[in-house]
Parts: sequence; structure tokens; C-alpha cells
Amino acid sequence: MSADLQPETYEYLRDLAERIHAERGGTPSLQPDGLLHEAWLKLSRRTSDFENRGHFLAVAARAMRQIMIDRARAKLTDKRRVEGRRPEPDAEQQPLDLLAIDALLDDLEKTDPLAAQVVISRVFGGLTALEAAEAQGVSKATADRAWRKGRAFLAESFSQES
Repeated sequence: MSADLQPETYEYLRDLAERIHAERGGTPSLQPDGLLHEAWLKLSRRTSDFENRGHFLAVAARAMRQIMIDRARAKLTDKRRVEGRRPEPDAEQQPLDLLAIDALLDDLEKTDPLAAQVVISRVFGGLTALEAAEAQGVSKATADRAWRKGRAFLAESFSQES
């Protein structure tokens, strides 16, 4: 699969960005078009080819994760700069949650890389269960088990922090 992104690839990324936006309830700081264009730029700068569609899906999911985490960190930094202190919890605490999820996914990746990649594909990449399985080159049943394990890990980790 060529690293040159075709119009149908762009449309696929647009659908993913819209799905992510809809599932996250939408935020003013990260509209679907913004996520799409940033992901498109990241993917178009690649110097190597994608091995197959699954590889493309995995790389796209990782790019979207990086974009979302970078935005969350920037927003947190801006709040600290404006307020001169650590922000208080408020109704729009998504950046803090994304950063916590990102750190936990890094921990999960050390013990179960497949579970971490499936969660990244589904949460940050907006992929369906079947697309996540394809991205990882495993059966849907295997991806479903990894998804359940990854969600359980995150839920347990968040409950321990409370």
C-alpha cells in the first residue's frame, strides 16, 4: 500500500474523525476536520509504504492518539499558565482523563501489547471491533478478548486511583 494517500483514504480518515468526535461528545478544541487534517498531514509525511490496510489502520489510530494527547497536554499547560496553578476539576476534564488513559496504556503495552493496541485502535482511532482486529492482524475473537482485557485493566487502574 503506497504512502501516497488517495482520495478514498482521505474519506476513510474523515469517517474515522467524525466517529471519534461523535463518540467523545465533541469538543470545541478538536473538531472532526481538525483531527482529520492533522492525521492526514502526519500520514502523508511518511517516507515508507504501508504494508497493508491493517498496517494503515494501526498507524492512523496511533496518529490520532498522538494528536489527541498533544491537544490535551497543550490545554492543560494553557490552563496552568493562565491560572498560575494546577487546574481544579471541572465539567470539561477530558484532557486530564486522556492523559491518564495515555499513561495507563503505556503501562498496559509493557505487559500486553495486543490489548494496548486494540484499545488504542478503538478508543483513539475510532475503529470498529472488526477494523481493530484487521489492524492487528488477528481474528475478531482474539481482538475482542484483548479489548475486554484492556478495558478491565483501565477500569481497575482508575478505581485504584479513586
